Amino acid sequence: MLTFISFWRAAAVVLNDLGSSAFYAGGIAEEAVGKAAPWFILGVMLFSFAVRAVYVESCSMFTRGGVYRVVKEALGGTFAKLSVSALMFDYILTGPISGVSAGQYITGLMNELMVQGAQHGWLPAALVHGQTAWQFPVDETSAVFCAIVTVYYWWQNIKGIEESSDKALEVMKITTIMVVLLLGWGIVTAVLRHSPLPPFPVPSNLHFSSDALGFLSGTKLAGALGLFGILMAFGHSVLAMSGEETLAQVNREIEHPKLKNLKRAAIVIAIYSFVFTGIVSLLAVMIIPDSVRVPLYRDNLIAGLAMYMVGPLTLKIIFRVFVVIVGFLILSGAVNTSLIGSTGVLMRVAEDGVLTDWFRKPHHKYGTSYRIVNLVTALQLFTIIVSRGNVITLGEAYAFGVIWSFTFNSLAMLVLRWKFKGERGWKVPINLKFGKTEFPVGLFSVFLVLLTTAIVNLFTKSVATESGIAFAATFFVIFSISEQKNLKKQAATAAQMKEHFQLEHPEAIDRDALEISPGAMLVTMRDSGNPFALKWALSRTNTDEQDVVVMTVRMMGAGGPEIVDEQPFSEHEQMLFTKAVSVAESFGKHISLLVVPAGDIFAALVQTASKLEASALVSGLSTKMSAQEQAYRVGQAWEALPEPKRQFTFYVVMPDGEAQAFHIGPHAPQLQAEDVQLVHRLWLNFRRDPEMQGLHHSDIVTYALTRLASEYARDKVETVKELRRYTQDDGTPTGSVYEVRDRSRRGEGYSIPGLF
Repeated sequence: MLTFISFWRAAAVVLNDLGSSAFYAGGIAEEAVGKAAPWFILGVMLFSFAVRAVYVESCSMFTRGGVYRVVKEALGGTFAKLSVSALMFDYILTGPISGVSAGQYITGLMNELMVQGAQHGWLPAALVHGQTAWQFPVDETSAVFCAIVTVYYWWQNIKGIEESSDKALEVMKITTIMVVLLLGWGIVTAVLRHSPLPPFPVPSNLHFSSDALGFLSGTKLAGALGLFGILMAFGHSVLAMSGEETLAQVNREIEHPKLKNLKRAAIVIAIYSFVFTGIVSLLAVMIIPDSVRVPLYRDNLIAGLAMYMVGPLTLKIIFRVFVVIVGFLILSGAVNTSLIGSTGVLMRVAEDGVLTDWFRKPHHKYGTSYRIVNLVTALQLFTIIVSRGNVITLGEAYAFGVIWSFTFNSLAMLVLRWKFKGERGWKVPINLKFGKTEFPVGLFSVFLVLLTTAIVNLFTKSVATESGIAFAATFFVIFSISEQKNLKKQAATAAQMKEHFQLEHPEAIDRDALEISPGAMLVTMRDSGNPFALKWALSRTNTDEQDVVVMTVRMMGAGGPEIVDEQPFSEHEQMLFTKAVSVAESFGKHISLLVVPAGDIFAALVQTASKLEASALVSGLSTKMSAQEQAYRVGQAWEALPEPKRQFTFYVVMPDGEAQAFHIGPHAPQLQAEDVQLVHRLWLNFRRDPEMQGLHHSDIVTYALTRLASEYARDKVETVKELRRYTQDDGTPTGSVYEVRDRSRRGEGYSIPGLF
């Protein structure tokens, strides 16, 4: 169930993924390109501002954004499947590299404590060999730890994690404390020691390892072409901006106003990641001695930074323990984010008919997409076993999915600039206009940098190229075969994207069953192609203060079959609520869903509104009845309700966004100006009599109504005839319904209670 979140919480969710790279990106980059690596990390973090802008533009066009949706709209299904295959490689590796990195920090701390214990005689003799303490095997121990964390989050996702944004926000609060201490203490240390800056990022200062040269190993190309060497170094640092796709995934949960909050979240993420990942990588090279930085602290760089600050050893060890705790929280959180993100991507692909419905079947108890979670977890555990906990191997492979998913996304957005001419909520700057033609200079520049880096990485990252292409090709084949099966099985509905829902069956419908407050707005929905009533309601409702319930009626004929718990969710209901979910996501507002079986639609609507203590009932205009006729039928159903009966307002929304309001139940009539004037003139005339000085306007109305009732009791036929003549027999429905003549213009797992 979607719970819409603030931009701070959205930023926290993304930073749990993106911020995790600060713990390992610097060490991996320096292993590849040498001591100048921090400058390239800083360059990547600056460039991530531009890449994030591309994602903001794509999210402004598609609420359910992400690489798959954007690429399919621009380049078609084949490219979309290729792009999502590369993206899945990114997500599958996010969990293992984050979990293994967390294991590296914990194992490094345990080994450090073992060394200190041996030096001070705290360890038993069995754990000391000569003067050397026994050490945990780093890679293997990290792999075991990563596997345990992955299995834990697998089970959490099977059950369904609640309030994940709350947890992410708490983790980022603790991380921020660590970052402030780390930067403050690190800058003081660098100033006191007069630590020099790392070598500047020029070709002469680049020293590539043999693994970093990839397929170019043994050639002079990297050294001969300075710019090519710079691109190689940039490509080896690009994994520092991983996690951008998480922004597109979390966009659907950002609250209203969605685009404004999305841009705020993007700015928070950009500044935080630049300061954390970029500056910390710079300080690590400045403070940690060359002799131990890469050999000893390559895989837990921030822990090494903590140990080489100025100050007493005890204080540094305490701070290192704090760093490890924070590292465990954010890195293990990234494992969870990778599971959630990859599940979201595959659900999006499945909705589009690329994966069979078998993958999307909800868990019988928890209602989660457990088969997709199982698939992702199995692939992650396989990756952990194959890599044996080696961070460098995982990092090299990880960069493949990162850069190619970015490249496909930017290419698609570039194509959409010419293919889609409609209004956008936001555009990547810089855009030059010549006549009627607009040239997206900024977007094209971003794409050019990404494409160049991706091509260079193909030749310099042999592990990434081989494993990435094999993985992407496998997924592409699976997607293609599955899509063909779906097309044959459901040719008529393959193009329709549908959510899967799980029906709950309470004995009765009330506010407790839906977990809503009194005064909710009940919206009827019967046509997935025209959700204008829901859009009208959401545009005028703050769902933090007033609940919105979307309801459809399942018509049950007399003498029909009994309803049982196993009754399937109908295709029509599935399409209705898929659309309802999509509309709610686009507004960034929460809704509840409700299915009610009934023999009479109007009776069901009124009874449900009464039981939910709703203040308003909203419906679209019927194709068979006028708004007045709909209101009259609702009024008749209301009159048939047993006491006590609650009054509410019935809104009929037209296709053009206009709405007519009708008060249901006894209410003060809306008098025309001339009626009020008539009452006032009568009051003035009567007040001329000295004995009528205590007369009130209401007395005149009461007297007129009492006299009308008396005449009706004496001669019903003549009274009705006179009243009909007065109203000119226009056939306007009367009774408990009164039309208010003012009109106003319009501005991916739900659990649905069903009254069975």
